[in-house]
Amino acid sequence: MSTAPTEALLPCAELHLHIEGTLEPELIFELAARNGISLPYADLQELRSRYEFTDLQTFLDLYYANMEVLRTEADFADMTRAYLRRAAAAGVRHVEMMVDPQAHLLRGVPLTDCINGVASVLATSLEEFGISTELIAAFLRDRPAAEAEEVLAQLIASNAPIVGIGLDSAETGNPPEGFVDLYRMARDAGLKCVAHAGEEGPSHYIEQALDLLLVDRIDHGLRCLDDPGLVDRLVRDRIPLTICPLSNVRLRSVDTLADHPLPQMLAAGLNVSVNSDDPAYFGGYVDDNFALLRDTFNLTADQLAELAVNSVEASFARPARRAELLEMISIWRAAQD
Repeated sequence: MSTAPTEALLPCAELHLHIEGTLEPELIFELAARNGISLPYADLQELRSRYEFTDLQTFLDLYYANMEVLRTEADFADMTRAYLRRAAAAGVRHVEMMVDPQAHLLRGVPLTDCINGVASVLATSLEEFGISTELIAAFLRDRPAAEAEEVLAQLIASNAPIVGIGLDSAETGNPPEGFVDLYRMARDAGLKCVAHAGEEGPSHYIEQALDLLLVDRIDHGLRCLDDPGLVDRLVRDRIPLTICPLSNVRLRSVDTLADHPLPQMLAAGLNVSVNSDDPAYFGGYVDDNFALLRDTFNLTADQLAELAVNSVEASFARPARRAELLEMISIWRAAQD
C-alpha cells in the first residue's frame, strides 16, 4: 500500500512477525510449482478469496494449509529474503522474526532445513538489506508441551541461531500455565522469552505469561484493558506489548481500525509498538500499519516516533545497534518539523 520513498519512512524495529505469515500468494504458487505440489486453488484470485477470516482459527486453517509449499531449505530462504526486501522498503531496520519449527516437523520437513533456510538469509541481512535480525523459535500452544520441549532440546543441542522462544497458535483454551517447563528450559539456556497472550484469550493469560513464564515481553496484549490493575502493572514495569493493528481488525479482535484501542493504550502510558504479525494475510506490512494508524487517529510525528522508539527499546538488539536505531528515529523526527 505505501508508496512513500524509503528515506521518508519512519525507521523502526519489527518485533511481532511470523515469517510464515509473509508467504505471499505469488510465492505460494511459485514454490508449489517448484516442488510439484498441487494446490487446492485454481489461481491467485481463488486463493485471495480465502483471505476473509472470522476469527483466529479460520486464519490458522489457511495459514497451515499454505505452509505445505515449504519443503526445502531453499524455500525457507526465498520466503525470508522476500520479506526482508519488502521490510527494507517499509522502514524496518531491525526485525525479530518468529518461525514455527513444529509446524514444519509435523509435515516431515527436517528441523535443519527450516532453521538453516531462514538463518542463512538472516546472516547477511544487515549487509544486504540494512536490517539487523534475530530469530525466535515459536511453539504451538495447541500441541503438547512435551513435544515443544523435545524440539527446544534439539534446537539447544544443535546450537541453533535463535535468540529466544515464543508461544503462538490458537490461544483460547490453551493458557500459558501449560508451558512453564518449556520456558524454564529456555531461560536456563540463556534464551529470551516472549509469548502471545491477550489476543483472543482473557487478560489473566497475560498475567500467567508474566508470572509463570517470566516473559520479557507480551505479543498482542489487547485484553489487558479489561483489567485496570493489570494496566497499572504493565505501565509501572514498562512491559512491552507488540500490537498488530491490521491483524486485530482482520481477525475480528476489533471491528474496524477506528475502534482500535491503540490511542487509549498510548494515553495510558503502555509500552506499545506497531507490528504486522502476518502481513501477507492481514492486508499490510508495518509501513501500512503506521500509515493507516496515522490517518485514522491523526497521530502526530511525536506519537509515531514514540511508537518507533518503543519498538527499539523493547528489542533484543545489541546496545550499539539500539543506539544506531534510536539515532535514525531522532533524525526522522527532526526532519518532520
